[in-house]
Amino acid sequence: MRKLRKFYETYRRHWQKLLRNTRLQIFNTTIEIRIFAHCIIKYAITALMDLEKQLSDIDNIGNDHVGSSTKTPLRNDAFDLSDIEKIASIKKDVQNIMQTLGLDLTDDSLKGTPNRVAKMFVQEIFGGLHPERKPKASTFENKYKYGEMLVEKNITLYSTCEHHLLPIVGKAHIAYISNGTVVGLSKMNRIVDYYAKRPQVQERLTMQIVKELQGVLKTDDVACVIDAKHLCVNSRGIRDIDSSTVTSEYGGKFKDAETRRDFLDYIQLNTDFEGV
Repeated sequence: MRKLRKFYETYRRHWQKLLRNTRLQIFNTTIEIRIFAHCIIKYAITALMDLEKQLSDIDNIGNDHVGSSTKTPLRNDAFDLSDIEKIASIKKDVQNIMQTLGLDLTDDSLKGTPNRVAKMFVQEIFGGLHPERKPKASTFENKYKYGEMLVEKNITLYSTCEHHLLPIVGKAHIAYISNGTVVGLSKMNRIVDYYAKRPQVQERLTMQIVKELQGVLKTDDVACVIDAKHLCVNSRGIRDIDSSTVTSEYGGKFKDAETRRDFLDYIQLNTDFEGV
C-alpha cells in the first residue's frame, strides 16, 4: 500500500505541475478522481508486468535446471517433525492433488496411493535429506602403500530433479589418490546414494560427492564425473529422449591435465563382465 501511495503522490505532482502550467489553479473533484483512477490502472499494469517477469524468471530457473546453492537448501526446522508425522502430512497433500485432478480415491487401485507416495518421499527417494542416514565411511591405513589412482566407476545413480520432482538416472564415476588413508569400495557407492536421495541438481550432487570424500579421506585429490538422463528433459518440455547431462568436479592433483586424462581414460574402459 505504501508503494501505491508513493506512486500516486508522484503521479499527482506531475499532473499538478502540468495544470499549473496551463493556468488551472485548483484541482476539482472530477480531475482528482480521474488522476487517481488513471494512477491505479497504471500501477496495476506495472505490478502485473513485474509479477509476470518474476514468474517467468522462476520458470526459467527450473527449465534451465539451474541450481542456487552448493548446499541442499534446508530450513532450520527441517527435522522437527518425525518421519511418521511427515508421512501423515504429505499423505493429505497427495490426496488433495489427486482429488483436484478429479481422481476417484475410492478406487481399489488409487486409495492406497497417497500413503505409498508419502512413505516413498520420506523413507526412500528423499531419505538422504536426513543427516542421521548419512553412511559411516570407515577408513583404513594404506598399509600396502598403494600410491596410484583408485577408480570406482559405473556406480548406478538414482536421484530426483528438484525443479519438477522427476527422476535423474545415470552413472557416477569416482577416483581418488590416497594420502595415507583408503576407504571401503562400497562406502563410495553409499555416499553417492546418500547425496542422490534428495531433490537435486546434478552439478550440486557432483560437488557434494567430491567434498564428502575429500573430508573422509583427508585429501583434495578426489574426482567425480556423472553422466545422467533427466526425465524432466526426456519426458516433458523439449522431450528429448536421447540427451544426457555430464558434470565433473576435480580436486587437488586431478586439476592437472595428465592426471585428469588418465581418470577419463579409465572410465572409458570397456569392462563387460557378462558371464563372469
